[in-house]
Amino acid sequence: MKLKKSTLTMACFLFYTIGRLCLAEPLLVPSPETYTRDYAVKFTKISNTILAPVYAPLAQQIVSEFGLAEKSGIGIDLGSGPGNLIIELCKLTKQMHWIDADINPYFFPIFTETANNAGFGHRVSAIFADAQLLPFRDNYAEIIVSRGSFHFWQDKRKAFSEIYRVLKPGGVAFIGRGFPDNLPLETAKRIREAQQGGDGKPSYDVGKTANELRDIMKALDIKDFSIRIPVSPEPEVSYGVWVEFRKSG
Repeated sequence: MKLKKSTLTMACFLFYTIGRLCLAEPLLVPSPETYTRDYAVKFTKISNTILAPVYAPLAQQIVSEFGLAEKSGIGIDLGSGPGNLIIELCKLTKQMHWIDADINPYFFPIFTETANNAGFGHRVSAIFADAQLLPFRDNYAEIIVSRGSFHFWQDKRKAFSEIYRVLKPGGVAFIGRGFPDNLPLETAKRIREAQQGGDGKPSYDVGKTANELRDIMKALDIKDFSIRIPVSPEPEVSYGVWVEFRKSG
């Protein structure tokens, strides 16, 4: 994937500027052996093909349930990668600024170019972020979302603690893996068939994951939370698992 020099410059500028404005602690340095350009390009292709039908319905669910259409403030997509979900969220919100926070900075030029082409370049930023040490000040974001990322976090309890810290009082987080409630069954089937196994089931145990998320919420003394397992029209086709929680205040 060939990227314009101006796109690379813009990505670096956004990366530097937002880091200077909202940095909580010094940035960690991403491992070049683990977080590569090749991986960013590979996952971008997956996001634009196999997973492409997920993002618009997920954005619709998020905006509707959390009343974001007319809201202003900061939204963060943690582990956003190429930012497909952010683009859909921009389409449905008028005043919010969305941040692509990812541990692989090779995604940022791809994301920035996509956002500019969609007309949302002025409403997005990108920053390198380790979920276990988020580079944002306390009480910063109205909402933090993440799809398909949390299972990669080595210290999930620390990561969820960081998410809670960064949320504004009254802010909400919606973190999980799988599909939104409103994804058509036939679409869910096609995606599961294209993924490992192809039997309608994910490569993880939904029940165990739900219990893990519940235990983390209790360990962090987060009382206002719910574990959400979307009800599939056909039980053999799993829609995954999510946790929703709010910051008191």
